[in-house]
Amino acid sequence: MKLHSHVWGTGDRVAVLVHGIMSDHRTWRRVGPALAAKGYRVVAVDLRGHGASGRGAYGAESWADDLVETLPDRPDLALGHSLGALALALAVERLAPARAVYCDPAWALRQEAGAGARRFAAFKHATRDMIIDLNPRWEQADVDVELATLAAWDPHTAHALGDVYAVDRTPARPVVPSLVMAADPSTLVSPELKGVLTRRGFEVRTVRGAGHSVHRDDFDGFMGALDGWI
Repeated sequence: MKLHSHVWGTGDRVAVLVHGIMSDHRTWRRVGPALAAKGYRVVAVDLRGHGASGRGAYGAESWADDLVETLPDRPDLALGHSLGALALALAVERLAPARAVYCDPAWALRQEAGAGARRFAAFKHATRDMIIDLNPRWEQADVDVELATLAAWDPHTAHALGDVYAVDRTPARPVVPSLVMAADPSTLVSPELKGVLTRRGFEVRTVRGAGHSVHRDDFDGFMGALDGWI
């Protein structure tokens, strides 16, 4: 499936951005322009079932295949958040970016996947107050974006999570030089997993005090954690 995408900048270097579940390219409203200002042409997609992209059969391999179908190959930087980090990890060998960044990656939910699917689907109807309560550090514009992306999101994507996470999808090795950026605390990247990833050859950095949506909770901390990778 060819995905809907949004582009910032006209630089010679290429960066690709992949959002998490319930979101779309608009989650990168600050990251895209910031990377463009550093000389990148930034391409951010809407995953299948999200934003303006098509609907269809949902699954880890489908999300990954769509990235390969849509994104320019051999970008200078590929960055995925949460579910987007899972899709990117499954596509990274074919996309062959110079460097990859996985932000609080959702690689191994296991038993939580079924309950998580129900919670995610119910969040389709979240109110502004609910979003603010859950994300007190977000700017008002991020709350507005969250409401807009929820309205455009197909909650059936959440019901695929049980199959997606029937197996642990944590990469055995970094196919390209790879940074894992973790929230603090992170429910997805435990201290034990950080150790495992480090031993496997990943660079692991933590943005202290940031929630799961690191780029919205602490934009400066997020950009600072990219030092040496952009």
